Amino acid sequence: MSKNYNIAVIPGDGTGPEVVRESKKVLKAAASKFGFKLNFEDFDFGGERYLRTGEILPDSAPEQLKKFDSILLGAIGHPDVKPGILEKGILLKLRFELDQYINLRPVKLYPGVSSPLKDKGPEHIDYVVVRENTGDVYTGSGGVTMKGTPGEVAIQNMVYTRMQVDRCLKYAFEYTRKRNRKNTLALCGKTNVLTYVFDLWERAFHEIGKALYPEIKREYYHVDATCMWMVKNPEWFDVIVTSNMFGDIITDLGAITQGGMGIAAGGNINPEGVSMFEPIGGSAPKYTGKNIINPLAAISCGSMMLEHLGEDKAARAVEEAIMDVTANKIKDLGAGKMGYSTSEVGDLVAERI
Repeated sequence: MSKNYNIAVIPGDGTGPEVVRESKKVLKAAASKFGFKLNFEDFDFGGERYLRTGEILPDSAPEQLKKFDSILLGAIGHPDVKPGILEKGILLKLRFELDQYINLRPVKLYPGVSSPLKDKGPEHIDYVVVRENTGDVYTGSGGVTMKGTPGEVAIQNMVYTRMQVDRCLKYAFEYTRKRNRKNTLALCGKTNVLTYVFDLWERAFHEIGKALYPEIKREYYHVDATCMWMVKNPEWFDVIVTSNMFGDIITDLGAITQGGMGIAAGGNINPEGVSMFEPIGGSAPKYTGKNIINPLAAISCGSMMLEHLGEDKAARAVEEAIMDVTANKIKDLGAGKMGYSTSEVGDLVAERI
């Protein structure tokens, strides 16, 4: 009996609907080949809805989305809406309300894709960043006093509980074990300056590793050193686990080393609930409706989603199809430079599946 998966789709703003369209096209091809069914339901959360109704995200949305097996997101960000309104009101709210406490970011250079790193190829750039996704300065703990005066004080606190740290580290150790590549997990932190928070992270890292994952090698890097080695020796890494803010920074660095935002995919994961998959790039409003934006990051999100749902063969087939297209068809990932339209790139990947 074939499996059925219900997928909530948030196409979002700008070019989001265009890249989501191609991701769905490829996912349907994979489902057809591997004998399962995907039922998509669209939600219009984004800038246009906000401008039309004044509502950012309905209060009922998180509970409604919990009923789905997964969420596929296009992009959030509208040129007529002040930055931060949609991002906080939709992206961050969903991450917190749905307790998507892991942000999973593969950093993988596909064949045929150019990296700005000299003499580095696909054999050198293939690692994963596990970013804690619900704590840190993103919780909004802090405040402002005497605003607008010379004595203004602004405070934003880095806050972590042992529970948040433990569950993120356990996910990272499990992921390293499943990945089974170098069996090495590196903690990225700043123990020499952020002595309270990263003392907690480092103690938990070694306690959990020794007790539950003795076969996994443990390494530690300061965040500044991590950035340096991501550029100089990316082949050193297998899996990196880090805090919310540091993860936000180093994953964008990782994205440019793998060819840019047009190829980078990510997942907001709740291992016990519903997860959301999204391309790392923004809504790119200047390209809206031109059918020239690169959809490969959104298609890669589909591969991540299939793996998360347990459809490993289909996930591998999607990734292998992407790699075939980058190796043999597309020579430039930039919008309007691919040699193919957005929809034609989707066709190429779907045909290879």
